[in-house]
Amino acid sequence: MNNTSLNNNILTPNPLGDKANIFFTVTTDISYDQRMIRICTSLAQAGYTITLAGRKMKSSIPLDEQVFIQKRINCYFEKGKLFYAEYNIRLFFFLLFKKMDCIVAIDLDTILPCYFISNIKKIKRVYDAHELFCEMKEIATRPAIYKLWKKIENYTIPKFPCGYTVNQPIADEFKKMYAVNYAVIRNIAMLRPLLFEPKTEKFILYQGAVNEGRSFETLIPAMIEVDSKLIICGDGNFMEQALQLVTTHNLHHKVFFKGKIQPDELRTITQQAYIGVTLFDDEGLSNYYSLANRFFDYLHAGIPQLCVDYPVYKEINTRQAIAVLVNDISAANLSAQLNNLLHNEVLYTELQQNCIKAREIFNWQTEEKKLLEFYKKLLAN
Repeated sequence: MNNTSLNNNILTPNPLGDKANIFFTVTTDISYDQRMIRICTSLAQAGYTITLAGRKMKSSIPLDEQVFIQKRINCYFEKGKLFYAEYNIRLFFFLLFKKMDCIVAIDLDTILPCYFISNIKKIKRVYDAHELFCEMKEIATRPAIYKLWKKIENYTIPKFPCGYTVNQPIADEFKKMYAVNYAVIRNIAMLRPLLFEPKTEKFILYQGAVNEGRSFETLIPAMIEVDSKLIICGDGNFMEQALQLVTTHNLHHKVFFKGKIQPDELRTITQQAYIGVTLFDDEGLSNYYSLANRFFDYLHAGIPQLCVDYPVYKEINTRQAIAVLVNDISAANLSAQLNNLLHNEVLYTELQQNCIKAREIFNWQTEEKKLLEFYKKLLAN
């Protein structure tokens, strides 16, 4: 495929699709956003013209070629209130001069410009909710910030009757709060051939955002007593505290930070890992009702994981035991459970074989059908 690269912030494939023109908006750096790459690729391959608009950071790498249009927006600010204000203004004016048939807000942080643009252009709008945004710990535990985002949510969500989210409990919450009936399209890895290669070492992997509420306060100290290394792939608003925890507990020889990793390389690292971790504290309903991307990424890599015993994970694990579920996320219990997984070969093999079987049930090829049907119905009217 030949590309026309306008600059480092936009990459436009050619030719474009012959169906509707859909714009997706995020605040993430789209080079690392596996979920959006997966969704946009599926829709582009189905014939839609897709544009994914995200942010450009000082640390951003050049865009990789995709089958959809990519746009990264430069901002002077990179975090906090000023970033969100600046980004939303810049996003609005970028969208204002683009032709589109449908606009999709990914989570609450881009919903205002999407709402205003859809009204101005008289086009369809969709809300794609990856989580209960206002119930994330970093928002729910800060009254002033929570009040601001809740006002935005109360104002906009009722005006987005069309949408989808990642699991039924979150869909139920939206229905209860705003009387909207959102579809459920889970964010599951694509089924790919699984390469069985000897693992050179039994390391533990955390992949995803290094954010508040992800139990780093107990996971990192737990590594004092664990007979393995912890590799952390990601970045986020808890990175400084996580680094400090490593220093405080003198764990530089056991805990390693790789930063953001591109999807292809991350899949390779995940397959090399021995155990994955999917941990959240329960401060915030978003964590309690979560269905993290990494839960399925570990499953598809054929590696057992240590995971919180919250409703959606429990439901899946009851069907096929692929993880050790824990209610107690104290450092002492995490270290005990991780050491058991490291040394209990019978348990490990059982979970590993179940992961291999579960891949055939839980995969993007199945969820993709729901996605395509959603947009087919929406854009047929």
